[in-house]
Amino acid sequence: MANISLKQGQFVTNSLSNEWKFRHLTKILLRRRFIVLGVSCMVMSATSFTAITNKPTYKSQIQILVSPNVSEEVGATNNNIDIPINIEQYSVQKNLMQSSKLIDKVVNILSFDYPNITKEHILGNTENSENSRLKVTQIETNKGAKQVLSPVFEISFQDNDPLKTKKVLLALQKVYQDYNLERRQERFNQGLAFINARLPVIKQQVRQAERKLEQFRKKHNLLDPELQSQVLIKSLTKTQEQLQVTRTQLQDINSRYQNLEERITEASQKALISMRLAQSSRYKTLTSELQKTEQTLAKEQLRYTDDSPIVQSLKQQRQSQLTLVQQELKRLTAEIRTETTPEPGQLVGVDPNLVEEFVQVQTTALGLIANEKSLRESEQRIRSELRKYPSLIAEYQRLLPELETQRKTLEQMLQAQQSMGMKIAHGGFDWLVLEEPNLGTYVGNDRFWLVLVGMITGPILGVVLALIWGMRHQIIHSAQDLQKVSNLRLLGTVPKLAPRTMEKRLPNLSWLGGRNVAESEEVGNSWLPCHETLDMVYQNTQILKYPVPFKSVMVTSALPGEGRTTLAMGLAASAAHMHRRVLLIDANLRSPKLHKILQLSNDWGLSLLLLDETNTEVQDYIQPIHPSIDILTAGPTPEDTVELLSSQRLKDLIELFEETYDLVLIDAPPILGTVDGRIVASYCHGIMMVGRIGWVTQTELTQAVEILNSLNLVGIIANDMSSYHKG
Repeated sequence: MANISLKQGQFVTNSLSNEWKFRHLTKILLRRRFIVLGVSCMVMSATSFTAITNKPTYKSQIQILVSPNVSEEVGATNNNIDIPINIEQYSVQKNLMQSSKLIDKVVNILSFDYPNITKEHILGNTENSENSRLKVTQIETNKGAKQVLSPVFEISFQDNDPLKTKKVLLALQKVYQDYNLERRQERFNQGLAFINARLPVIKQQVRQAERKLEQFRKKHNLLDPELQSQVLIKSLTKTQEQLQVTRTQLQDINSRYQNLEERITEASQKALISMRLAQSSRYKTLTSELQKTEQTLAKEQLRYTDDSPIVQSLKQQRQSQLTLVQQELKRLTAEIRTETTPEPGQLVGVDPNLVEEFVQVQTTALGLIANEKSLRESEQRIRSELRKYPSLIAEYQRLLPELETQRKTLEQMLQAQQSMGMKIAHGGFDWLVLEEPNLGTYVGNDRFWLVLVGMITGPILGVVLALIWGMRHQIIHSAQDLQKVSNLRLLGTVPKLAPRTMEKRLPNLSWLGGRNVAESEEVGNSWLPCHETLDMVYQNTQILKYPVPFKSVMVTSALPGEGRTTLAMGLAASAAHMHRRVLLIDANLRSPKLHKILQLSNDWGLSLLLLDETNTEVQDYIQPIHPSIDILTAGPTPEDTVELLSSQRLKDLIELFEETYDLVLIDAPPILGTVDGRIVASYCHGIMMVGRIGWVTQTELTQAVEILNSLNLVGIIANDMSSYHKG
């Protein structure tokens, strides 16, 4: 045991460092030599074929003058002064000559003569101007001591056909000339597009403004509210003046009317009083008595003095009579006043001229009153109309300027339409062909350079790909790396096994020598591999006996193709050589390989045995190939592999086989990708991992070991070590 521990310690190295040293690169290139050789051959073959098929190159060119097309007005103003053009403008013209739009038109023209021609065929390598078929170069000229760019562009085209170079440039020339005319028309159309688009809109706006103004005038029966308002204001002023004159005249007439009315009334009353006095008997009686008293008093005064009682008595009598007469007169006067004043024509005792004048004044007064009323109504009507005019004037002032503005805009647009056409037509650039294209001239052949490039780049590309492949995948390249990464006991290293070795070791199996069926992923034929390293691996497993020897051992790997089936067959041969009776089981139900290598029937096997619940006919499923070796193939592939392997039946069968055989070897599926290997591992005493050098990566091996770490991992076998020992 001490010797084994010492030997394992010697395998530990520092090869897992992150820095790749020169020897690692050498080993990667040696192991991936086929990648280097294959890539080199492919590149050199491709370049050689291209060189052989490469034809001579011909070149043709034309020259085009690019000049700004300045309008006549500008030219006349500047008096033949050169118009400066910056480099950016020339760069735009250069890019335009190589644009896809124009090249597509060239392709359409050439499609009749060259049906397979494409835009890429004409342009060539657009990213590298040196390798482009179509080149556009601005020619430089000497201006004093400086080299300046001229407005002349040289357009060249290269191809294997000299006639084709000329036809392509002729098509380009036609496309450029057509494009120049199209651009002129396009500039003209673009310049007038805005005006032509705006004219209908502006005309519609003018019509709408006119329609609104017409509706306003019809609705309010007005042509111009401002003028009409001024007319109304003048009419109002005149009406007010007439009203003032009429009121003054009316006041005068009223004064005359009242005066005449008083005079007529007074004259009429006097006549009525006289008539009533003449008709009143009491008044006559009182008057007669008063006269008599007056006569008597006069006689008595002649006879007596004033102090005479008779005279005094007569005076008192006269006074009382006078009082009665006055009272009667007042009574009659009051009665007359209470009566209605008669019409002027019916007045009695009144001057006819006075009555006629009174009638005339009364008629004039009535006319003035009617005139005053009419003028007052006219004033109110005019004022009412004037109150409406501020809003009407505001609306009119809004509609009229809008119409005038639209008409002015329409007039300006029509003028611009007439004057803009010629200005725009003289804008942009003109392309004038100075040199017509000729038949293409020979410019050389690149065969030598193609072959040289292939010879140099082929090996370099192969080396780079091989190094990237090895460094990117972190493949394990040594047994020390395998042990270090897995942290497992290294049971041994096995080289790539040569066929027919079993015939020397196990002569009883020589009847299998005539078989030769190739396996797709793992190395093996109908022979059982035998090698001293396999015997050492088997001995190491026997040395590592725990309290009891391993009766059932599962052989698995992280990935398919690592040689676990071949090593399981080799371990079975080594155990048989040690006079052990061995049962080799193919537990890879999804992709069985054992029956193909040994060319055995797979019509029955483990899958059917797991479905058979009886143990009486177990030997019917087992196929012996040697007195000490029996084989249990996988059998037909079941529908649910996981359910079948997870059954108690598999565990019972393994325990049954452990009682019958000295060693039960189980060729299990790989750990990564499915759970089949994990299920089978839980039923076995020991698990041996197989790691193929130069095949499995560090990450894959670590994942597989972590999955099986809780089970009885015996150790790991480094397979396919031949290239490592040579390195």
